[in-house]
Amino acid sequence: MTPRRPLCTAALVAGTALAAVAATVPAHAHPHGRADALPTVQPRAETATLHDDEAGGNANADDPAIWRNAADPDRSLVVATAKEGGLRVYDLDARQVQSIAAPAPATEDDAPGRFNNVDLLQGLRLGTGRADLAVVSDRGNDRLRFYRIDRDRPGGPLTDVTDPAAAPVFSSGQEEINEQATAYGLATWTDRSSGRSYALASRRNRTGIALLEITARPDGTVGYRKIRTVELPSAFHLPDGTSWSPCGEPGELPQVEGMVVDPANGMLYAGQERVGVWRMRADLTGTPVLVDKVREYGVPGTYDEETEECTPGADPGYGGTRLAADVEGLALLTEPDGDGYVIASGQGDNSFALYDREVGDRNEYEGGFRVTAASATLDGSEECDGAAVLSAPLGHRYPNGLLVVQDGHDAPGDGDREATNFKFVDLADVLDTVD
Repeated sequence: MTPRRPLCTAALVAGTALAAVAATVPAHAHPHGRADALPTVQPRAETATLHDDEAGGNANADDPAIWRNAADPDRSLVVATAKEGGLRVYDLDARQVQSIAAPAPATEDDAPGRFNNVDLLQGLRLGTGRADLAVVSDRGNDRLRFYRIDRDRPGGPLTDVTDPAAAPVFSSGQEEINEQATAYGLATWTDRSSGRSYALASRRNRTGIALLEITARPDGTVGYRKIRTVELPSAFHLPDGTSWSPCGEPGELPQVEGMVVDPANGMLYAGQERVGVWRMRADLTGTPVLVDKVREYGVPGTYDEETEECTPGADPGYGGTRLAADVEGLALLTEPDGDGYVIASGQGDNSFALYDREVGDRNEYEGGFRVTAASATLDGSEECDGAAVLSAPLGHRYPNGLLVVQDGHDAPGDGDREATNFKFVDLADVLDTVD
């Protein structure tokens, strides 16, 4: 999970066309008035708590994906990342059915495997037949990893089918990998015109996004090749003539994590955590457009090396009104009639914003909600780091679909241990609340 920091000024690289695009996006009034007036929904279930310490295997809940078992929807699965804790697989009762360890470090001096984000590919043609895959960004090793999904496999539904020769996504070698400017956010998509499948990987502490074509090997393993990369801006022209960059540690640029592709039109939505939500072609051609900005956009500040925090200055009023930094989990909610929403989580105020998926409607803001406690033992979602949604029927538990969100502060806690998990929310409750 990325710590929330206020924002600070920095020099603008002259002539940044994307920054000029971003500066033209206006702020709009919040239709609900105050942000804390958003409607709420409650989870139906939650996974076991993960603890990011030695006793807990350094497991930290991050990002989920929902796999639908077409043959038996009641036996569908949620695949979720736990950073150094690897992968967790849950059934629809939120019970763990499999745990997969992240790879060990190459040497004791190297970074360990660290699974950051996960997405799914369906019906990929492998050398051993078609299969559904869970695709994971291994931030510790700067690689993508692939897991074949077989619900009835005795040893567990996921099997590692990663090509052993898969190269780092961004780094030139292990020394650079150890610096951890590595593969971070992840989204997958299949081009309907060509049938080819791709992954998009963002880079930690940088603004880059890479387009990777998924390649199947004759032996049934899966790899990838890089097609192109795009760099989002790190600095922005403001209406008063000044320039601004989000605050961070020296040398860190405003990174992207949450990403999702709308397969109907091939559009990628990418959350630049301390800036806002971008829309661009998933093949990374054309000009990105900033759909919405965080409230903290344009706020100056000063970084304190002792506290590793930023002290904010006066708000000039150039930010948005719906998202509080960091922008994190992005998910696509599709509806049978072609309508639907792009869902984005705002860590700063524990909220979720919904935008119309129609580009022709400029991804208009449609409303928001929070996930709050259902009982003293089943809490809501705070500082959500990742989300996944599926509108298809999932058996008797979730006949109208499912929303899964990460909870950055699971309660009741266990002393000072960092506690995270995932909440399962009936999608019908979300749609009723938004409507």
